[in-house]
Parts: sequence; C-alpha cells; structure tokens
Amino acid sequence: MVPDVSTGSRSRGLLSYLYGPGRRDEHTDPHIVAAFAMPGIPDPGRAPLDQHHALLSELADYLDQPVRVREQRTGKKVPQHVWHCPVRTAPGDRYLTDEEWAEVARRIVHATGIAPDGDDAACRWIAVRHAEDHIHIMATTVREDGRRPRTNRDGQRAQAECRKIEAELGLRRLKSGDFTGAPMPTSAEQAKALRAGNTETAREWLRGQAYAAAAAARDETEYFSTLSTLGIKVKYRLGPQTGDVTGYSLAAPDDTNSPGEPVYFSGSALAPDLSINRLRERLAAHDATDQPTVGTTNTGPWHQADTVLRSLRTGLFNQETTGGQEQDGVVQAQAAAFGELLHNAAATTPSRIRAELRAAAAEFNRANRSAIRAEHQSAAALRTAAKELLHTLGSGKDDSAVAGMLSTAVAVLILLARWNEARSHQRQAAAARETLVHLQAAYRQAADPVLASLASRTPSLQTAQRYATDLRAAFPDHATRILADPAWPALATTLAKAESAGHNPRHVLTAIAEQRELDTADHPAEVLNWRLHHHTTQLRTARIRAATIRPYRSITTGTAPADTTSSAPPRTAQADHETPTKRR
Repeated sequence: MVPDVSTGSRSRGLLSYLYGPGRRDEHTDPHIVAAFAMPGIPDPGRAPLDQHHALLSELADYLDQPVRVREQRTGKKVPQHVWHCPVRTAPGDRYLTDEEWAEVARRIVHATGIAPDGDDAACRWIAVRHAEDHIHIMATTVREDGRRPRTNRDGQRAQAECRKIEAELGLRRLKSGDFTGAPMPTSAEQAKALRAGNTETAREWLRGQAYAAAAAARDETEYFSTLSTLGIKVKYRLGPQTGDVTGYSLAAPDDTNSPGEPVYFSGSALAPDLSINRLRERLAAHDATDQPTVGTTNTGPWHQADTVLRSLRTGLFNQETTGGQEQDGVVQAQAAAFGELLHNAAATTPSRIRAELRAAAAEFNRANRSAIRAEHQSAAALRTAAKELLHTLGSGKDDSAVAGMLSTAVAVLILLARWNEARSHQRQAAAARETLVHLQAAYRQAADPVLASLASRTPSLQTAQRYATDLRAAFPDHATRILADPAWPALATTLAKAESAGHNPRHVLTAIAEQRELDTADHPAEVLNWRLHHHTTQLRTARIRAATIRPYRSITTGTAPADTTSSAPPRTAQADHETPTKRR
C-alpha cells in the first residue's frame, strides 16, 4: 500500500480531476467513501450530470470555508492549503471494499495530523474512490478553529500507518520508504512517453544520462559539457547576489514525435544525489592524484580495477566481521564509487555484456542512495580505477581481466547488499539484490567464453595429474571439489601458463590458498582460476617494476644491480572473491 503526500493551492482543480474521466479515461464511478462529516457532504459523483459542475464548486467552497475565514481574519492568503494523498494497493492485492477504504482513509488522516480521532476542530477532508485499487484523500489545511494542523513528517507517518494496515488486512507487505528514492514519473509523463513510442519517460532517460555523465566527469564543467554533447538542454539557476550557479535543470533533446516546449527537470527532481550540492560533494573529492594514469602502469585498467575491488572486499569483510559502524560514511562513499565503476564498465566493456552491465548500473543507482552521508575523499582509489576504464584505450580487449574484475565486483556487491541489510536499508538492499542478478549475468557472459577457450587448451594428462598433486598439497580440504568442478580443465591451463612464465605451480597455489577460504564457493576451480590470473599478473608487474627501478638505484648509489631473477616480490595479502553464484 503506497501513500504519496503532496500539497497544492486549488481545491476546485483537484476535485475536477478526481471526479473527471482521468487522463486516459481510467476513472470509473468516482464517489466519496469517507469524509470528516459524511451526512450533508455533496457528492458530485452520485448526482445527475446537469448538477455535476455546480456540485464540484459547492464541495470546493465547503472544504475551503475555514481557509477563507482565516484569510479574512489575517489579511493574508493561506499558501498551499490543499493536502492530497493518493493511497494505492500493490499490484496483485485484492480489491478493498468501500468500507475498508473508508477505514484506511480515517487512519491516515489521524496518523498524519490532518484529522486526529476525537478532534472536533480538525481539518475538513474527503476520500474519493474512482478506481478499484486506490483512493484519493483530499483535505484543506486550516482547522475549524483557524489554526494550521501539525503535519510535519506527514509522508513518513502515512507510510508507517500503511505498513500496519497491510499487516491487518492481509495485503502485500511493502518496504518502508526512507525518502532517498528518486521521484517517480507522473501519469502525464508516462502517457507522453507512450504516445511518442518511448520505453521510458523523459525523466527516467535524463536520470540515466545524468548518472552516466557524473560517473565519467572529473569536475562540474565536464559534467555539464558531457550532457550538452548528448544534446541535453541545460538551464542554470543563478544566485541573485553573486551570479553563481545554485542549481540546474535538464531537458531531453528535441523530439519530433513529441513537439512543444521542452520540459525541464531539476537535478533533485531526477534523484536526490543528482542535486547540485550532492554532485559538488562527489566531484570535489577529485584532485590531482585522482585522475586517469594512462600509460603509467604495466597492467591494464580492468586488472587495476580488480586490485582495488579486492582491497575493498577485504575492508567490507573485516567490517562485517567486527560489526562496527564507525566507518559507515566510508562504505557509503565506496558504494558511490562502485556505482561509477559499473557505469564506466558498461560504457567500455565488450559489447556482448554491455546490456546487462547497463542494467546493473541502473539498478545500483537506487542501492547507492541512503541517509548516510558519504565521505567521498576516502574512495579516491576506486574512483580513479573507474575513470581508468574510460580513459585507457583498448581497455576491453583483455577478456580474462574483464571476467576476473566482474567476478570480484560480484563479491563486493554481495557484501554491500549485506551491509545495507544490517543497517535496515531495505530499499537499498533490495536494489542491490536486483543489481546482483544483472551483474552475475554479465559475469557469465564474460567468463564462459574465456573458460571454454582455456579448457580447449588443457595440458597433457600427465601434466594435469602433476598439477592435481600440487593442488592436493595446497588445498587438502577442497581438492576433491576443485577437481570435480567443470572449470578444472581451465584452471589446469592457467597453471600451465603460469609455469611457462617461470612460476612454480605448487608455490603459486599455496600463495593463493592463503588469500581466502573456499567453503562458500559453488565453483571453486572457477574462483581459483581468476585468483591465479590476478596473482600472476601482480607478480609480473612487480618484476617489471623492479627491473626498471633497480638499475636506476645502482647508478645513483654506486651499487651493483641486484639479481632480479632470484628474488620474488612480497606476496600481497589481499582477500579474494567468493563465488559469483552464491550469496554468503
């Protein structure tokens, strides 16, 4: 059951809509089911047609009487005096009777402070039903004694009362809102999109483009220039004193299917975290060290993103283990940067997985919004990795690195969902689970061809048996499951590649065995394959870096270069991912 509180200034206008045919002739049998004083209330819906308009005006005047008295007494117009709250049952719920809807209306006006039970001087109100699945509660917000009602937090109180009503009437139990959700498109916006043959409204399309632009931008100027490049109209709100930008609005490009004046939406009307202040908080966290580093590293951007995500996964797992909440602002910032990474990955990933990643990024927009204030400066590393995906040429060519990064991203997303659940962020946790469906699908689309290619190049039976012996030594408790995993041939090929690069198979298996447990992995060989790929890439990068730095040191210090072939770089202690197909 969903209430939606709003205010206005025209009683007659709202009544005309409630008793009219609707924007698509969807209103049937409009009539009053409850009111502040049922006897004597004129009901235009149950009157002859020739009296309909006169009764609408009479009803509006009747509801507005306390408002006019107050205006005459104070000499001031009462602003936004019309209180409006549609209440709709969830799809699939049974249809309530008029008597049940009447009780729902009485409980909501009581809970919101419009008309508390037993208060004879409360506001005047009516509840109109013109469809099977919802009613509209309308009130005028001046009490009979001339005072204004106390309606602070009325939306939250209406939501809380609806949760109780759902339980008592056996309706679908919806999740309580936290007022961080993006505004829904109106019926008029939906009808306009339908007429134009569009699958989404202008508001929804603009929201998606704004999120993608924010993920790619390094500063405010780049954000707006990116939107302009897409043909989106940008209108700035300037401060009257300083002339500084204090807000902005966006309108979709001209559409020949939908001519007329452009409809602008402010950033906050698209989503709370797209307001100018929230955007500036995020973009201000960028600094000189938080920029793409094209050509400065020996690994590709997908491997760099994987490395940062593995570190983030370790931090999330440790916080979950300790149960501390002192770092919640840091986690919220990491979640925001994770959302940027999904958007940028969707823009640069191989085309076969782009649709699922775009869907994952869109779903995570909701998972990323909570009441916790993000400490954006703490997410510089992940944000930089996200930018690297956009600013490095050829970033989508290493299919193994793409699949490995997505596998780690799945593990991070699972922990972010659990983090939201632990803090009763129900909407965010639900959105994270929806994101997980798309992200896992993208992972499978990326991983399956890579694993199949590796499996087709499985080493000889004798070599594979030798690797199996090494595996039993490194994973005595999991060897049977690993060898039975369909991905074992792919892992054997990856071990052969590591050995040909100069690594001892048993040593690298032992090293990656210490990184993370495998108890919760549905496909342990698959998990180890990406872990091994990431580990050997790190070793190769470290050796290249050492070979570059040590001769320089020998020149500056007068010492002989060290033998780089005999020393191994220190093993990193970063935790690895869990299986992409099972929540832990």
